[in-house]
Amino acid sequence: EAVAASPAGLQVGGGVTPATARSWIDAGASHVIVTSYAFCDGTVDASRLAALVEAAGGRERVVLDLSCRRRPGEGPEGAYYVVTDRWQTFTDVVVDKETLDTLAGYCAEFLVHGVEAEGKRCGILEDLVEMLGRESPIPVTYAGGARGMEDLERVKVLGKGKVDLTIGTALDCFGGDTSYDEVVLWHKKENPEV
Repeated sequence: EAVAASPAGLQVGGGVTPATARSWIDAGASHVIVTSYAFCDGTVDASRLAALVEAAGGRERVVLDLSCRRRPGEGPEGAYYVVTDRWQTFTDVVVDKETLDTLAGYCAEFLVHGVEAEGKRCGILEDLVEMLGRESPIPVTYAGGARGMEDLERVKVLGKGKVDLTIGTALDCFGGDTSYDEVVLWHKKENPEV
């Protein structure tokens, strides 16, 4: 009902496959968000991604969730690895320039939860946001650790204008201290064309 009430205003995620992608788009979703379906045996499954893009009507209707965590003691120091299955399963996919460049061919945007900080209001993962702003060839929405208005400004600077921030538990409507109305006003000021 929400998708129908706000045509092209909502993105839909959760269990998205080629079998469901088209129905969500036809129902009015602007994009489908895909995570676990795109990964198989710890790696990206390009054939699955291609099938999903076709079913959704093109890469411009797909958001690829690259939610990630550091894997202690493995890989490059400080590297973030994509996690799937409700953030419980590490893949072998490192979120870096090569991965972002390759996967940008399958989507219009990346959604990246900094899982280590998600829901904790402990501050954004600045190194991750900075890397996304520097390396991603397409827009990114980052979520994880936001405390308030100062994090909107930090993401704007660190993300070089290519990274947006989602604020969740810090908002007053979810029990936090950050005014939802103040966030909306900030967004309107920063994005007058929207």
